[in-house]
Amino acid sequence: MLHRRKSGEEKEKEYMFTPDSSTTPLFGSSESDHILPRETINDNAINPNIAYQLISDEMMHDGNPRYNLCTFVQTYMEPEAKQVMVDAIATNAIDKAEYPQTTEVEKRCVSIISDLWNAPKDEEYMGTSTVGSSEACMLGGMAMKFRWRKRAQALGIDINAKKPNLIVSSGFQVVWEKFCVYWDVELRELPMKSLEELYLDPKAAVAACDEYTIGIVPIMGITYTGTFDDIVALDKAVEEYNKTAKISVPIHVDAASGGLYLPFVNPELVWDFRLKNVISISTSGHKFGLVYPGLGWVMWRDKQYLPEELLFKVAYLGAFEPTFQINFSRPGSQIWAQYYNFVRWGREGYKAVHEKSRDVGLFLTKGLEKLEIFKILNSGENIPIVCWMLKADEKRAWTEYDLADRLRYYGWQLPAYPLPKNLEDVSIMRVVVRADQSMEQISLLLKDMKDSIDYLNEHVTVKKDVQKTEDTVVGYSHNEKRYKK
Repeated sequence: MLHRRKSGEEKEKEYMFTPDSSTTPLFGSSESDHILPRETINDNAINPNIAYQLISDEMMHDGNPRYNLCTFVQTYMEPEAKQVMVDAIATNAIDKAEYPQTTEVEKRCVSIISDLWNAPKDEEYMGTSTVGSSEACMLGGMAMKFRWRKRAQALGIDINAKKPNLIVSSGFQVVWEKFCVYWDVELRELPMKSLEELYLDPKAAVAACDEYTIGIVPIMGITYTGTFDDIVALDKAVEEYNKTAKISVPIHVDAASGGLYLPFVNPELVWDFRLKNVISISTSGHKFGLVYPGLGWVMWRDKQYLPEELLFKVAYLGAFEPTFQINFSRPGSQIWAQYYNFVRWGREGYKAVHEKSRDVGLFLTKGLEKLEIFKILNSGENIPIVCWMLKADEKRAWTEYDLADRLRYYGWQLPAYPLPKNLEDVSIMRVVVRADQSMEQISLLLKDMKDSIDYLNEHVTVKKDVQKTEDTVVGYSHNEKRYKK
């Protein structure tokens, strides 16, 4: 067969760009041959399957959430729970008239949690869902400030003479610092005394009170270490103080971690509304409530502790259902997911999941102790948060920061960070054992830790001074770091 030689014009047409079609391979598409927009939006729309793949590829540069050992937030939910969230993703939780069943389910969750926290039957509890426990803490703090201001004015206290103040230990989560900055409150931070006393001193807390104190915030599950404040002792101390105080001081419990753990694993432990001076409690649904972020809950033991000025009724949404969140429009997904968990797990299921997490934490603690170079600060017996530091060794040239960095080689995200005020020179490491972490996973961590230690012993022979700034915190997440130079 004879072939005609192609002309130059025909050759040029042959190599001209051909538009993508339904048969074009995804990675042969024109879109995959361009960098994604960074500063300006692209001019043209692209096929959804291509957009999904390119965005999905971007996500690969994040760490694996299941290997993020420092985060408190849940990294796994059942497929059915995910589907519930997808089904409710277009629901605006704030729109009470259009989505009355979401409102009903939120009320059910509030009732369930109030029961878990032993709300008194002869009082009228109030509560709401929030975007994480940070918003819940903000609402708790606002209620204390507004209520203090009204009571102080009634007693003839000059509310403008100086700032109102809030008392908390130095182990506080950064949201309380934010609250005090945003709402012009003095933060009275009480240092934790020593490595053996990583909690709020009740006597020191009461000694710091005056007629401008809006409240005291103890913590059930301190972010740094997982330890608990002694709220029973604090309640007794506050009760004695209030007998002679010009204006009584309330307690708000920050139970971000312990609030949906202790009622199932250690219901006998008294820390909640069984204590007279505990007027409000906040928690995270996305921690041991086993829901994806972000979800929080805040509860007041009686409506008298939630000032009416913080309640708003919005007509343009078609109803006059009161709201008292800081945030407004948000999906109802997390609320429905929390209700799914309550229905799905019940007391029995939550207890089983949390006790397994505790067992895994204790397994990790035993493994760390066998390495013989760590001092355990929290074993995970009280809550599945394991915290430790290196024992002193003049021969060792590496630090907790080096170990955290080396563990990233294996994919683990495990933080090293300094303790707060009064203990800034102490660096520690922490693992939060979540529901999706198994004995097998932690056994792999211990193996990789042993290999990392062997590597560091062999390769790091010259000591370096650690400059403890923000940049030295390896693996630390979700704005918990507050170390200041």
